[in-house]
Amino acid sequence: MHSVLAAPPARPVEGVALTVVIVIFVAVAVLGFVAARWRRAPSAAGLKSLDEWGLGGRGFGSWVTWFLLGGDLYTAYTFIAVPAAMWATGAVSGFFAVPYTVVLYPIVFLLMGRLWSVSHRHGFVTPADFVGGRYGSRALSLVVAVTGIVATMPYIALQLVGIKAVLTVLGIGGGGNPFVQDLPLIIAFVVLAAYTYTAGLRAPALIAVVKDLLIYLAVIVAIIYLPIHFGGFDSIFAAAGKKLATPNPVTGLPAGAVIPGAQSFNAYWTLALGSAMALFMYPHSITGVLATKSRNTIRRNAVVLPLYTLMLGFLCLLGFVAIKAGTKPIDVNGAVNPQLVVPQLFLDSFPSWFAGIALAAIAVGALVPAAIMSIAASNLFTRNVYRDFFRPDADAASQARVSKLVSLLVKFGALIFVIGMDQSSAINLQLLGGIWILQTFPAIVAGLYTRWFDRWALVAGWAVGIVYGTIAAYSVVNPVTHAHFGGSIAPAPLFGTPVYIGITAFVLNAIVAVLLTLLLRALHVTPGADVTMPSDYGADEHDPKVGAIEARASRAQPPVTQPPV
Repeated sequence: MHSVLAAPPARPVEGVALTVVIVIFVAVAVLGFVAARWRRAPSAAGLKSLDEWGLGGRGFGSWVTWFLLGGDLYTAYTFIAVPAAMWATGAVSGFFAVPYTVVLYPIVFLLMGRLWSVSHRHGFVTPADFVGGRYGSRALSLVVAVTGIVATMPYIALQLVGIKAVLTVLGIGGGGNPFVQDLPLIIAFVVLAAYTYTAGLRAPALIAVVKDLLIYLAVIVAIIYLPIHFGGFDSIFAAAGKKLATPNPVTGLPAGAVIPGAQSFNAYWTLALGSAMALFMYPHSITGVLATKSRNTIRRNAVVLPLYTLMLGFLCLLGFVAIKAGTKPIDVNGAVNPQLVVPQLFLDSFPSWFAGIALAAIAVGALVPAAIMSIAASNLFTRNVYRDFFRPDADAASQARVSKLVSLLVKFGALIFVIGMDQSSAINLQLLGGIWILQTFPAIVAGLYTRWFDRWALVAGWAVGIVYGTIAAYSVVNPVTHAHFGGSIAPAPLFGTPVYIGITAFVLNAIVAVLLTLLLRALHVTPGADVTMPSDYGADEHDPKVGAIEARASRAQPPVTQPPV
């Protein structure tokens, strides 16, 4: 028993589970460094181009891509936050992740093959590269790049939140000395930074195989064993319904619902649709797509990746299982922290050695997307800020060096953010990031099918969507903490129906882009130069017009026909 002290009692260190986590983490770190020589072309003189360092040589096949995209999209924070939302408020804020990923893959099937083809033909490394080439506008390319970088930063920070949750339940996330408290997290990210710098995208691609196998093992065992142990799903759903129907002592309203009520339908479906539209606008998702060796690789993965959605559905249910189990997610300050629900459930319900495997899967699950996100953000900076505006003559080796350094700075910034700010700030910024990144959808997706939109109309639409989305999100106040940015649902203008803010901002964005394009065309404003051709959008890896990747990367410069900003 813990003694009663003025400060909250320290959590006991879970020795066996901690040992298993450390052993798996060390093995994964070694694998990350070994990846520097994995699947590297004999002619590649080191990872001295963004194609080699940032896109893994653009040669990943179906199996590697399946693990890479799965590890990239289903992050550590997914495995922490989704069941935590189910535990705290039910299906409205938790289970929407399942229909959202169901909607997602038809979007991937239709859009990402075309993006791969045109990027393969022209050596585009980032979505902003494509936008700049398609519309002949460095201004539009810049806003897409900056949006991608800013939206990705809090996403990286949330991966650290996942690691922090694991460390907390293992008993090493507390302590009075702030440096000692955060030292394990610092060590984990130093190792991440080192092998990402050394091996580039190959490291998370190889580690993703280990991470996904561990996650599947943990979830399959849990979803079979725990319902049997706790009396079946009838008992589990009954316990969840009882807890969620209990009024919140602050608001007086029920905590949530097992099934969304009629008043939540519009919020539910718009949140699912908007999230699906936004996910593959994130630069890390597109990086995984452009690293594949063919457009058919992407289409095959769009067919089989829904297996992760099935696993995600089971994972959601662990939040309800934790309610039935009476899991108490108490952090080092003695407060209830829903983010600890799943790690604590595994520690309470399984032998320490198996709990260690499950917790290691979550921790490793943070390293994979964090690495890909930092690579994607650094590629955006290098190609669409550094090269386009400061060093137009930068060769492939120079771009790779800058991107490696920026990737270190991005990870360091995320680490400082998590250590220096409270967790709610990272969550709020990530919610904003989803709203912001959705505003790049018109420029990227419309550009894959038509050149009708004017570049300045798209910039104006983006600006309207960003401003509206930010103001609307700020106006949402958490009823418990009374803090701004308290959610991503707000009444739609004119209609008053609560919907996802990102969808409303997207609609305003699209309306402005259409109307302003009509006006600019009526005024005969000259459009920017388009460097692509219709045949580019169907190119595959066997296209004889596609030159060697290294040759393209070494001479890839901003089109000379582009006007200044």
